[in-house]
Amino acid sequence: MRSTSLPSAIRASSSSGATSSSLCPVRRRVVSRSVEKAKRTFVPAQIHTRQYSLFNSPHPSKPPPYGQPHPVSHPHLISTDELTPGIPPEEYEARRKRLIESLGDGAKVVCMGGTVRLMSQSIFYRFRQATDFYYLTGFNEPDATLILESAPSTSRGYKYTLFVPPKDAHDALWEGERAGVEGAVSVFGADEAYPNTSLSYHLSNILNLSHGQTLYASLPPKPSPSISSQPFHPPSPRRRSSLLKLFSSASSSSSSSSTMGVDINSNDPPHLMIAAALSSEFAQPLEKPIQQLRMIKSPLEIQQMKKAADISSLAHTKVMRSAKAGGRERDLEATFEYECGIRGAERQAYVPVVASGANALVIHYTRNDCVLDPNDLVLIDAGCEYNMYCSDITRTFPVSGQFSDPQRDLYTAVLNAQKECVRRCTVEGGVTLSELHRASCGLLLEELRQIGFKLTVGDVERTLYPHFLSHHLGSDLHDCPTRDRSATLVEGNVISIEPGVYVPYDYKFPKAFHGLGIRIEDEVAFTKDGPLVLSANAPKEIKDVEGACQGLLG
Repeated sequence: MRSTSLPSAIRASSSSGATSSSLCPVRRRVVSRSVEKAKRTFVPAQIHTRQYSLFNSPHPSKPPPYGQPHPVSHPHLISTDELTPGIPPEEYEARRKRLIESLGDGAKVVCMGGTVRLMSQSIFYRFRQATDFYYLTGFNEPDATLILESAPSTSRGYKYTLFVPPKDAHDALWEGERAGVEGAVSVFGADEAYPNTSLSYHLSNILNLSHGQTLYASLPPKPSPSISSQPFHPPSPRRRSSLLKLFSSASSSSSSSSTMGVDINSNDPPHLMIAAALSSEFAQPLEKPIQQLRMIKSPLEIQQMKKAADISSLAHTKVMRSAKAGGRERDLEATFEYECGIRGAERQAYVPVVASGANALVIHYTRNDCVLDPNDLVLIDAGCEYNMYCSDITRTFPVSGQFSDPQRDLYTAVLNAQKECVRRCTVEGGVTLSELHRASCGLLLEELRQIGFKLTVGDVERTLYPHFLSHHLGSDLHDCPTRDRSATLVEGNVISIEPGVYVPYDYKFPKAFHGLGIRIEDEVAFTKDGPLVLSANAPKEIKDVEGACQGLLG
């Protein structure tokens, strides 16, 4: 483009501050001619304006149109035939159907979802849905409620209603979009859906039981600041609590109704209405019947649990490799969380135990703030959560990269007992959790005697091995707490196998082992083909553990 600046002679004279009388006539004529030439040759610059579209086409995935992953917004997480990652809508439908059929004709189910919990003032924790509610719906937004009503004459066999947070422009601006009432029907398959603000009004009708009907209900799993989910512990269903009078209308107001002998006030918060209903003989807690179903994992659920275990197993390997004398327990915790997070884990399934040296004598040591000594063993009990399924793995390894002789002997004793317990996890064996635990005590007793422990009756159970061998595992770490330890384990059960030995500084036991704590934990699924160790990729054999510590694995 041609320059639009004035000639250099004019610029020079202007900058020097000289007057016209100080210039010679010849110079004046040169300047005059230059100005005239500049006037003739000056061309104004064209102004180019960038053109913008007045309306940008909406991005198909950002911001997400729902309060959780959807195939449109998260194709990297969920496929078009899934309702939640890894689980199709047909599986959720089958779960609801199995539940309502197990409860019998006339059953009504009220299951409240989770609420946002606060850490301090208005600072909230990342939301985690109530497990039973999620198991039945796949809906992952807070403050929602599910209602199922038996309807044998319909093709579905039940009526499915959701109460969900309604769409709100202000909340969408600050927190993002929600599924809303429309999404509850179109995406999550509800027959009907209503704003959760109308739950109390509808509950007064739902809780109006006739003869032959039974209510199964659950309250929110944890209290929150919400007025609709303040903590309340329902009284025993065997008797009418006098506290109920505080939660129902004592007058004959129009908002009050009688529900099989229980007064229900539609102006009460929902949790109080449900608590009042649970005080009657016509209502029962929902937890036990739904957890009976949850204890048996489907093949798709076991796939999700295997993925969670694989992520955690690799993280354990990375931790072994990164441990150094002089480092901190918290460094290992951070390494584990990072390695899980970059592979898709949403969160840790529990607060990790990273116990170096004698800290391992504390079963649930979670301070994780000590320094690693070169001769320490590190006991790390840690697992991630992936797509709402937990992993739970414990490994013990030497900071130096090589077990000392006493460490090796004690580790071998625990490992032998652990492997034998895993071997017994067969469908054909018809074992129970209690039987497996008793077997682990006997196995540890024999193994410890072989390495010099002089033990009397009760030393193992009361001192050296004070915890239970196993628990169910699934969407909760200690899954299905209503389970019976004397029940026979069946195909689809997933349990932990975690024997341990913790030797105190007591001369009753060999001095070489004082201060050593060793636990080895795997996740085991019961299958028709035998025990499936979901956590098999976490180093466990001595040569593999030492190899991981020395950087030869992972």
